[in-house]
Amino acid sequence: MISLSQVSKRYPGGYDALKSVSLTIDPGEIVAVTGHSGAGKSTLLKLIAAIERPTRGSIIVNGQNVSKMRPSAIPYLRRNFGLVFQDHKLLFERTVFENVLLPLQITGYARQESAKRVRAALDKVGLLGKEKTYPITLSGGEQQRLCIARAIVNRPTILLADEPTGNLDAAYASDIMGLFKSFNQVGATVIIASHDEFMVQLLNPRLLKLDHGELVS
Repeated sequence: MISLSQVSKRYPGGYDALKSVSLTIDPGEIVAVTGHSGAGKSTLLKLIAAIERPTRGSIIVNGQNVSKMRPSAIPYLRRNFGLVFQDHKLLFERTVFENVLLPLQITGYARQESAKRVRAALDKVGLLGKEKTYPITLSGGEQQRLCIARAIVNRPTILLADEPTGNLDAAYASDIMGLFKSFNQVGATVIIASHDEFMVQLLNPRLLKLDHGELVS
C-alpha cells in the first residue's frame, strides 16, 4: 500500500510543487494522476519512489516511511519499483539487451536467470527481435517500449510512469497503455502521470487530479 499524509514539496526559490496532499493507493490498483503542466504530477511520482524527499508530511510505501528512510536503504526500496520517466536515460552505447540487463546486474542476478528475464521482458513489449541492436536505431515508440522492458525486468510490484505517451502518436500511445493494463492485470500496482485524460481513460483507472500542487479530485 502507498499512503501520503499531508505531503508538501517546496523547491528552492519558494516554489510549492505539492501542497498538503493526502491519498492512499491500494495494492493492485491502477491510478492515473492528471492535471496541467506544472500541476505536480512528476513531483508526486518522484516522492513516492524516494527520488526526492518531501518538505513536510509522511509517505508510507509497503509499511516503510520513505520520507525518513536512510539513503543506504533506498536502493532496496527501489527494487519494488519499475520506473518510466520522460527522460528515457537509455544507454546508447549499449545494445537493447544490455540496457534491459542493467537493473539485474545491479541487483546481482545470475547471468543465466538474467538472460531469461531480459528476453521475457523484451518479448512482452515486442522487441525480442531487436536485442542486438542499439537504441539510437529505434523509433520513439520503440525506445519507450525499451524503457518499459527495463522497468519490468525485475518484476516490480509497483510501476510508475511519467507521461509515458507524451511524444508518441495515437497508435503507439494506445499500445503503451495496453501494456500498462496487462501489467496491472497480473497484479502490479500501476501509477501513471499524464496530462492526456483521453488516453488514460483507456485504462479505466482511478483518477487523481492535481491543480497547482493541490489534490482537487
